[in-house]
Amino acid sequence: MPHASRRALRVWQRNRDVYLRLWRAELMPPFFESLVILLAMGVGLGAYVNLGGGGSYLQFIAPGLVASYAMFAAAFECTYGSYFRMETQRTFDAIIATPLSIEDVIAGEVLWGATRAAWSSIAVLAVISPFGLVESWWAVAVPLLAFGAGVLFSGIALVFTAFAPTLTSFNYFITMFLTPMFFFSDVFFPLEGLPAGLQAFGRLLPLTPFARLTRALTEGRFSASHWADVAYIAVLAVVFFYAALILMRRRLIK
Repeated sequence: MPHASRRALRVWQRNRDVYLRLWRAELMPPFFESLVILLAMGVGLGAYVNLGGGGSYLQFIAPGLVASYAMFAAAFECTYGSYFRMETQRTFDAIIATPLSIEDVIAGEVLWGATRAAWSSIAVLAVISPFGLVESWWAVAVPLLAFGAGVLFSGIALVFTAFAPTLTSFNYFITMFLTPMFFFSDVFFPLEGLPAGLQAFGRLLPLTPFARLTRALTEGRFSASHWADVAYIAVLAVVFFYAALILMRRRLIK
């Protein structure tokens, strides 16, 4: 079984230092993009949508946006970002020439992707808070949840990166994986209104439990039933973390 050491934190530190040099370009997107979608979908389209149950459409989609932007942050960091560091900059080769192992490099990439997910969740929470859409102090746990989910999405992204022949190959990952999750994971509408087959499909997508947990925390209605969603994310995170270690090791050895 492959394993990483604490030296993986050095890879995380390296990526953090690069981010801090480029923070002006990296800071704006999660704030501005989430605000645009919140206003267009939640306020604009929401004026014509009645979900029933007394809640507004704006209240429904806001937590989903927190979860989905965390997903995108981790996924993009560990596809385009990792591929660029691996193939263009040859950063991975340089790091592996030090006492750090291949597993340390990949684990560090996963940790950094998870950190980006947590940061994006904080940014979107800051956007939705002035609208009164954060109703509970339990929302302080959302960044921690986003970090855990970020490990999962970073692992999935690195599994795809392990097989990507070119940078443009990630178009398939976005079109066939991220986009369906964005629209069928309880972000923009409840899955219960879909046909049975689509409901089953949506429940399998890893963004679905993440979106539901985020909604439960921001609304202050986390219950024992939500631990099943936590367990689902945790199990998948472990599976894809080790899959990423194995497959990326094979890619780098080649």
